[in-house]
Amino acid sequence: MDFLILSIVSIITLINPVGIIPNYINLIDNFSLKEQKEITLKACLVAFLVLIIFAVMGNFIFIFFNLTIYAFKVVGGVLFFRIGLNMLESKISRTKSTPMEEKEAMHKDDITYTPLGIPLIAGPGAITSVMILSENTSSITEKAIFIIAIFVCILSTYLILSVSKKLSKMIGMTGIRIVQRVMGIILMAIAVQFIFDGLYLAFDQWLIKFS
Repeated sequence: MDFLILSIVSIITLINPVGIIPNYINLIDNFSLKEQKEITLKACLVAFLVLIIFAVMGNFIFIFFNLTIYAFKVVGGVLFFRIGLNMLESKISRTKSTPMEEKEAMHKDDITYTPLGIPLIAGPGAITSVMILSENTSSITEKAIFIIAIFVCILSTYLILSVSKKLSKMIGMTGIRIVQRVMGIILMAIAVQFIFDGLYLAFDQWLIKFS
């Protein structure tokens, strides 16, 4: 249960569905209501598949590039801290999307895959998170729980984006920024924990190697 909660909190905070509402509305505003619903659903499905692929392939990526989980935890923690700091300052991280990508998207007929599915929903932070967290799953039950956690996060994102215009009018930009800052603080705390865990594992391995 603790792992399920940690996974959901980590992934949903990195996706930051409330924080990306302004960018999302800006991207889909020129489409009809029916098209907006279809684009949102497809983009969330794309993001879900991407996160599942990286969760499953994470171990192979570590082996192929000769990476250690503790090195990835430290780097991931630094990345998460930076994203969290941007959220605390009410900024959308440039790991999500750049102004150039958004400008280019305005002239595209299909924004489902990019920049909406990737990197706005499934950005580098969320991808890194699922790769790190997937290393903590050993049994089939744990892997199933982790997939459920990813599904819950993407479903929550879809539901929030589906009512984004109503939500934006209801809580306003001030409300969005407050939620974003709270999520930023949570993410920074998770980031520090990841860094500490990575350094602890690295130091432990160093002691074993030289003992």
